Amino acid sequence: MPTQLDKVDVVTVGVGWTGGIIAAELSKAGYQVVGLERGGEVTVDDYLHSKDQLKYDSRIGLMHSLSNDTVTYRNNQDMEALPIRENSNLRNGTHTGGGGKHWAGQTWRYLPYDFEIYSQTVDRYGEEKIPEGMTIQDWGITYDELEPYYDRFEQTAGISGEEGSFGPERSNPYPTPPLKESYPMRMFREAADNLGYHPYRLPSANISETYENPDGQTIYACQYCSFCANYGCDFAAKSDPVITVIPTAQETGNFELRTGSNVTRILYEGDQATGVLFTDLETGEEFEQPADIVVLTSYTFNNVRLLLLSEIGDPYDPETGEGVIGKNFTDHHGPDSSCAAIGFFEDQKFNLHMGAGALGIVYDDFVGDNFDHTDEDFIHGGMVRYQQGGANPMTNNEVPNGTPNWGREFKEKSLYYANRSLVVNFMFNSMPYQDHYLDLDPTYTDSDGDPLIRMTYDFSDHDRSLFNFGIDLCVEMLEEMGADIIEPNEEMDRFEVESTGFTFQHSSGGAIMGDSPDTSAVNNYLQMWDMDNLFVVGASAFPHFGAPNPTATAGALAYRAAEGIEEYLENGGGLLVKERERTKHT
Repeated sequence: MPTQLDKVDVVTVGVGWTGGIIAAELSKAGYQVVGLERGGEVTVDDYLHSKDQLKYDSRIGLMHSLSNDTVTYRNNQDMEALPIRENSNLRNGTHTGGGGKHWAGQTWRYLPYDFEIYSQTVDRYGEEKIPEGMTIQDWGITYDELEPYYDRFEQTAGISGEEGSFGPERSNPYPTPPLKESYPMRMFREAADNLGYHPYRLPSANISETYENPDGQTIYACQYCSFCANYGCDFAAKSDPVITVIPTAQETGNFELRTGSNVTRILYEGDQATGVLFTDLETGEEFEQPADIVVLTSYTFNNVRLLLLSEIGDPYDPETGEGVIGKNFTDHHGPDSSCAAIGFFEDQKFNLHMGAGALGIVYDDFVGDNFDHTDEDFIHGGMVRYQQGGANPMTNNEVPNGTPNWGREFKEKSLYYANRSLVVNFMFNSMPYQDHYLDLDPTYTDSDGDPLIRMTYDFSDHDRSLFNFGIDLCVEMLEEMGADIIEPNEEMDRFEVESTGFTFQHSSGGAIMGDSPDTSAVNNYLQMWDMDNLFVVGASAFPHFGAPNPTATAGALAYRAAEGIEEYLENGGGLLVKERERTKHT
């Protein structure tokens, strides 16, 4: 029998950005919070001497090991899914801080169009504009409603940035100025201006100056050392849960962090969660942690898996489109990372070793509904971007096509072009489809005998249309920048992990938000429709993926969920949002 522990007000499952925000906000309000974390505890001291390319870039040392516990994937329902075992194909964070330790730091707000994508698309173009099988829906919240929570996340993280011409309205400027502009960024800006576009610097969690956030935590100024994405920042200059929200929660005295604690089930009686069941990974002992509120704050895959394993909510059926748990699974970096062109410059050299994860420049004239899609065979769009993340020597060896993979010629051209090549990419959105979803794998299990989560996903014709649109923009930009050789990536075919180099690292959906339990798992406070004291927080709530990176939106939703939980506890429970009667659409 599991050992039953004393009841607490709130228990979170996972202690990264979203778990840290929930813990910080509720412990500051005086509630007793327990954070259960499968990994160990990390502090900034653990990042010291971490500039080890072999360990962190090549062997992905900050990621969860996939040797025992992973996910399975397949392209369609006729295939058998197989486990992903290489971290080069799947990057899930581990230990406290989660993905917030190894992220690059791009911190975007989604557009007002994203939150009302179905309504605004139909209003402007008619329902026939939405491709068959695409399951977009409104999020049940508007940008204006979410804006204050975006602002709170940016203030906590100290985000550095400048406003773009098409960006959504803001209640406050970025808390710190944008990062410096490198020479290639100035080339991009001049070229974009010449072409009539509207460039601006990326919003960045690698911040430009030392900053004390509203909770009293200090983040230091970026050193442009280039060891950023895939690394923890030993300067404490990249906003990270480890140096912001987690210590804030710990300083209240109301937060208890329990590491090495693997949650295996959500416990409940009727329509009320009563706590969670977890295993101490060191001793193997099982515990029950009772709580008034249960908050799932782990990554998309584990949030959805725990709901399915615990038999909470209606599992999604891809044949009928009924059910919600597992619905609208999407990913981001598969399509967009391949939509790029590289330019080689014969007469110019750049300092490409200097960099930061979110150092870069972009224009967003072709994102969301910023342009007329009447004659396009896609909706939404993307952003043309140059990013200078820091070209570490072991993982950057660009040479023009036709160069041998070894020998004298390879060595000569590798050295010659080491600082003469720039990559421009088109960062675009990924839309959900009826046959892209998450469920429990019928074959593969973890070491406890529980089914792994299974992904069914492939590139769509919509992805390919956006790719073709975006690759032309990348080539146009490099031509204007003066590249002598321009090599666009080849057109996407089908999604295959091994052959395409696809890396799952921005995955979303599966427990999506909306304004009706018919079409969503959670309401706009990320509160389960079916179980009002269970909140599911993170990108699992996204009904679709926007063009840019997701962390700010997940953080904003976490702040809103924390506010809702506090209201729930003060008012004695109940649904925080009344469901809306609506006509279902797919």
